[in-house]
Amino acid sequence: MIYIRNRGEVVKSLFNVPYKSNNELLYIQDAIQLGKTGGDGCYTALCQRKLEEVLKSNKILMTTSCTHALELVFELIELKDFEVIMPSYNYPSTANSVLLKGGKVVFTEVNKENLCIDVHKIEEKITPKTKAILVVHYGGTSCDMEPIMALADKYHLYVVEDVAQGFLSSYKNKWLGTIGHFGCYSFHETKNINCGEGGALSINSIDHSLIEKAENIRQKGTNRSAYDRGEVAFYEWVSKGSSYSPSEILMAYLFAQLEVAELLQMRRRDLFQHYYKLFQATAYPSIEAFSSGNMYGAFNAHIFYVIFKTENYARCFMEQLRSNNINAYTHFIPLHLSKMGKNLGYHKEDFPYEASVCKRLVRLPIHSMMEQDTIDFTMKEIHEVLMRLK
Repeated sequence: MIYIRNRGEVVKSLFNVPYKSNNELLYIQDAIQLGKTGGDGCYTALCQRKLEEVLKSNKILMTTSCTHALELVFELIELKDFEVIMPSYNYPSTANSVLLKGGKVVFTEVNKENLCIDVHKIEEKITPKTKAILVVHYGGTSCDMEPIMALADKYHLYVVEDVAQGFLSSYKNKWLGTIGHFGCYSFHETKNINCGEGGALSINSIDHSLIEKAENIRQKGTNRSAYDRGEVAFYEWVSKGSSYSPSEILMAYLFAQLEVAELLQMRRRDLFQHYYKLFQATAYPSIEAFSSGNMYGAFNAHIFYVIFKTENYARCFMEQLRSNNINAYTHFIPLHLSKMGKNLGYHKEDFPYEASVCKRLVRLPIHSMMEQDTIDFTMKEIHEVLMRLK
């Protein structure tokens, strides 16, 4: 069993350990030797082509983060006096991407089955100012995209997919992020496939002018991408924009990860099944629900969570695991409960389920670097702790 020191403590089972193959350093050294470590070199192109091939995306643009991909989307579609519907059980980046462009965030509920947006609660929140629905594929499980796309068609809305946790999960044979108008991916160190910090935008449109506009925004508002392809003699400032292109160092790291992506997914799915079988086999009295995978298609096993019947059960469970040197954590604080959410006029009572479940949900350690002795130890300790919680 491997013992790892974490913030001064010895931890036997870390919550997350970013995967490292044998090629990250090799490709980073190659990028340095090539003499171009800024954005849009050969490793950026390799990652872009790989993602377009795997995801069957019309156009992929590599970005410095999923956050920046989201911001790029709302810069790209240039909405005025607009509202965007999104779940409150969510990460601040999604809301910030709207607020930074002058939009209004309209929070809505998640369903209890998979903590994704409740499709039955969306239509009642649509107003003449609603211009987009921003869905979050929580934990690698898919939102029910067909009725969401039907609503978008009915009311002429954009659908933006936050696929930060959903890379290589699918919905009815289509990869998440390629179903709505835009898909935003994360390759942060906490994700299944990572490069420390990184992201990507999938533009699911054949409109060349839209793609060109996105390229310009991504390159500081210049037509640098067209220049790099030899389409113009020089590049110049053509629009508003920012610096969203990641360095070749990050893309070299990411390409090494993408080469072994399916192997990593298999490892995580195998570990997820260990947890699932444990919770299927025993009716623990303190547990209300637990992860069941993706009912709509392929599943990347990004998260395995348990939902306790009470906040006290959840707290005791985490404390006892910690005393046994196992990391386990809660997750999102619903955005309507945050200081910023309150500044936007929301109250705790607006979404009672979200306010409750955030205190009762616990995520268990899951990552591709877990060795069998660590898996066995973790399962044994979790079972013993849960048997004591009555």
